[in-house]
Amino acid sequence: MSWTEWKQPEDDGLEFSEIVYEKKFHQELEGGVARVSVNRPEKYNALTTHTVDEMFRAFYDANHDPMIGVIIMTGVGKNFGSGGDVEWEKWGLREAFYFRYPHNRLIRSSRKPIIAAVRGYCIGGSNHMAYCCDFTIASEDAKFGQAGPRVSSPADGFFVPYLTKVVGAKKAREMWMLCRRYSAAEALEMGLVNKVVPGDDLDGEVDSWCEEMLSLSPGCLEILKATFDQEMDGYQEMGVISSNFYPDWFDSAEGQEGGAAFLEKRTPRFWQIRREEAEARQQKQSDAPE
Repeated sequence: MSWTEWKQPEDDGLEFSEIVYEKKFHQELEGGVARVSVNRPEKYNALTTHTVDEMFRAFYDANHDPMIGVIIMTGVGKNFGSGGDVEWEKWGLREAFYFRYPHNRLIRSSRKPIIAAVRGYCIGGSNHMAYCCDFTIASEDAKFGQAGPRVSSPADGFFVPYLTKVVGAKKAREMWMLCRRYSAAEALEMGLVNKVVPGDDLDGEVDSWCEEMLSLSPGCLEILKATFDQEMDGYQEMGVISSNFYPDWFDSAEGQEGGAAFLEKRTPRFWQIRREEAEARQQKQSDAPE
């Protein structure tokens, strides 16, 4: 079965700098596919709010094109993505990034089924974006995992407990709380991905899945996707729990330490900070008049 070439829409309002947005159409099945690729390969396709804003415009277009049946989410180059751009965040934009971070809501609210096509690193925000997609197909070199506690970046909201629906509660806690890395084979075993193929076969495998979906009723697929995604509605939005536990987290020493250590390529001093804060509180209590 044959496809047209990938082509970027000619609409002047769809010009992008941090993503590539393309469409192609099946010459026999007639329906088409849209592809949204994060285009920051020099940063391992790390995300900024600008990236997500551009993704929103691309998803909006794809969801309102009646001839598009499937959306592919991927990254340009060797990696799917490394989550939030820690270096970008250091310029005082970290809190805005994490509390204006709707990329999983784009997946959740999309009318069209979404396939995550994963090569290389799929870490942090990129990982939970991938597992919120309807399907994930990975190359053999893919690496999955979360990084929040490693870089003192808190996360809460629907996409954290949603992982329990994908891999089970024990594995979900292991992934989020221990920051381990998982190979493509391990991800397949735990149910994090649908299929693993050699790197050179990834695009062809994704095309095959798209062909299978384009041969079915697009309206029925949209209804089924919405039905499956409905279970996410009962979870908290991001920031509700963390803002109650630590309302000043992003201004705290511990909140800033993880990102600073990552950029400086050193071991974070989390417990040193805790000890210094405890000693300061103890000294303050000792100095207080009786």
